Amino acid sequence: MQEKDEKLILHPFSPYRSNKHNINITHGKGALLYDETGRAYIDAIGSWWVNLHGHAHPYINKHITEQMTRLEHVIFAGFTHAPAVNLAERLLNQLGSPYSQLFYSDNGSTAVEVALKMSIQYWANRGEKRHTFIALKNSYHGDTFGAMSVSERDVFTEAFHQHLFKVNYIDIPTEENIHSCETQLEEIIEKEAVAAFIFEPLVQGAGGMRLYASPLLDRLIDICQKHHVLTIADEVMTGFYRTGTMFAINQIRNKPDFIILSKGLTGGYFPLGVTAYPDFIAKSFQSTEPSHIFYHGHSFTANPLSCTAALASLDLLLLPETKECIQKIEAKHLLFLGSIKDHPRISNARQMGVILAFDVNIPHHGYFYNHPIKDILYDLMIKQGILMRPLGNVLYILPPYCIKEQELDQVYNAIIHTLSQI
Repeated sequence: MQEKDEKLILHPFSPYRSNKHNINITHGKGALLYDETGRAYIDAIGSWWVNLHGHAHPYINKHITEQMTRLEHVIFAGFTHAPAVNLAERLLNQLGSPYSQLFYSDNGSTAVEVALKMSIQYWANRGEKRHTFIALKNSYHGDTFGAMSVSERDVFTEAFHQHLFKVNYIDIPTEENIHSCETQLEEIIEKEAVAAFIFEPLVQGAGGMRLYASPLLDRLIDICQKHHVLTIADEVMTGFYRTGTMFAINQIRNKPDFIILSKGLTGGYFPLGVTAYPDFIAKSFQSTEPSHIFYHGHSFTANPLSCTAALASLDLLLLPETKECIQKIEAKHLLFLGSIKDHPRISNARQMGVILAFDVNIPHHGYFYNHPIKDILYDLMIKQGILMRPLGNVLYILPPYCIKEQELDQVYNAIIHTLSQI
């Protein structure tokens, strides 16, 4: 299986040839994944941040199976179905005011594309030409062309730079540089026809689990609102209690104009993206004028199985026992953080909600450098039966909420052992 895989499939963010095979996973249960030999791996990153409740969850399985017997898919242009309507109602209820409508897409990148396109067309429908965007440095919003455009320009996007549209970047806000960030933002808005400001609220995920404070984000949104610039909160990673609250925006006083959800939305079962927005944006597309129609769609938009999985995941997410699990993870993270914060091999230990991260001290820092620390850390952890995917020299834990306390202890112990080996 592994040999066929290497010949037939190109994997994401992976070299075509390497000296190790991809691990053949045959099944999963809870926080564990099992390979073809029966060896178990603790999924300490929720399979790229999508899995909230554990693998092969019986409750989600039951609801998907029942839905499959009724309707597997139907075109979403000219038709609708209960799972899509019920999910929209429940998500908008969780998001609260002012969000009144949403658009379904296939994943985080496409949900970002929807927000970017709607931002431009919102202004066009009002008779204004606003085509530029503002983003934070070090950001990551996906791999489609629009999402790449508003992400950090680096080796990930290097081959496509000449094809990406113009974006203005400002520094990530800190207590030390917030006045400079505000000045940068004001100057760009005054000089450019800005459609929107896009950001990952409170945590920059793929950029290295970089945290920044909610009052600082509020100050930047204040400026955008003063100048009537739309704001887009990319909650693909931060949504569904990853930061300790249902959504990261629950920790700020301002309400962004767009909210983007994906990853944990279906509990890790199916691709699904959501772009939510308030009534004033919805009304800009409610016109008989052909040019005001939002000409965007996907073949699997609002797939009934995806929506059903999301509804079942929401059921589980709102259970008191799930919140207790989240609180236990947060508490254990804090205890572990306290025990290792002075470790000579680490720096910048940080925690927010169920996210725990720290930098591994090596001569060079960041995603791209000659030191193979990323692969070394991955290999040392996987040999101990722990699935982690370091972000350069950043090691982090973002587990499914069902992870057992002893499994978390195994992860912590494996980290300590790994740090002693480098």
